[in-house]
Amino acid sequence: MSRVWFRRRSSGFGVTPCSWEGWTLTVLAMLLAAGVVLIAPGIRDNLWRPLFVVLGLAAVLVPYGLIARARRGG
Repeated sequence: MSRVWFRRRSSGFGVTPCSWEGWTLTVLAMLLAAGVVLIAPGIRDNLWRPLFVVLGLAAVLVPYGLIARARRGG
């Protein structure tokens, strides 16, 4: 069986990292999400800026959630 990167939270919804791989993935996702938000003010067109933020955050957080779900333990 593959190694567990995340475990279920004791209270609330979601998972929490429990190995260095999980922490690395979490920090990487946070840095990429921050990059999307920091790049957004540079987009001059007011129509494209919110679309860029929404799609950029989705491109970071959806794969993160899928990986976290696949690598979680019981």
